[in-house]
Amino acid sequence: MNLADYPFFHLLEIEKKIGYKFQDSSLLVLAFVHRSFINEHRSLTEHNERLEFLGDAVLGVIVSEFLYQRFPLISEGELSYLRSRLVEANSCVNYLQQLNIASYLLLGKGEQMNGGRGRESILADLFEALIGAIYLDGGIAAAKTFFLGLFSLQIEKILKTPLCNWKALLQDYCQKKFHSPPVYQVLNESGPDHDKVFEVAVLIDNQEISRGRGSSKKEAQQAAAASFVKQLKNNSSFTSL
Repeated sequence: MNLADYPFFHLLEIEKKIGYKFQDSSLLVLAFVHRSFINEHRSLTEHNERLEFLGDAVLGVIVSEFLYQRFPLISEGELSYLRSRLVEANSCVNYLQQLNIASYLLLGKGEQMNGGRGRESILADLFEALIGAIYLDGGIAAAKTFFLGLFSLQIEKILKTPLCNWKALLQDYCQKKFHSPPVYQVLNESGPDHDKVFEVAVLIDNQEISRGRGSSKKEAQQAAAASFVKQLKNNSSFTSL
């Protein structure tokens, strides 16, 4: 069965909620088809993972251009950090929840019983798949209008949240206490090229003190530093930083 012919009864409801009308409705349907669903519906052969792959890249381009234009004076590193905050899984889940469309996701019964409809990774993938579907249907202009138009308040809220440079805090602490900087070591790298996950350890005097994970080495380093710094903040010896 072709997706365009699938009895998907909520097309108009979803289009109203997202503020975009599809020329090719099968793309919208495909964005909502989880892998577990086609395992139980052999008439279907496509799921949303390829759209998610595309949407991830499109969202990255949209956010990168937006930040490049918005902040002409900040460095590449700061731009990368801001981008990571705007496109991270938690942010994508929040965008999706604003649309109130997660209930339309087509999941297999087993995945539903395991709480898949509330799983962060599945919801984030759905949002990126939706971005990919809009891009294929209406081009980059439609995808930009959708994202920057609907989520402007959330974007501004994220951008106004003070940045905390955990690596800088940890470096300052180590220089004062040990007179040497922390060392970051990549422990593991997994996942496909478009969705890499890095695991990094931070060491002081050749002793591992914490670990962190992220979609880039820099993000994983920040996570590792943050983990240790947050522990130290409960200790009076760190109150001066």
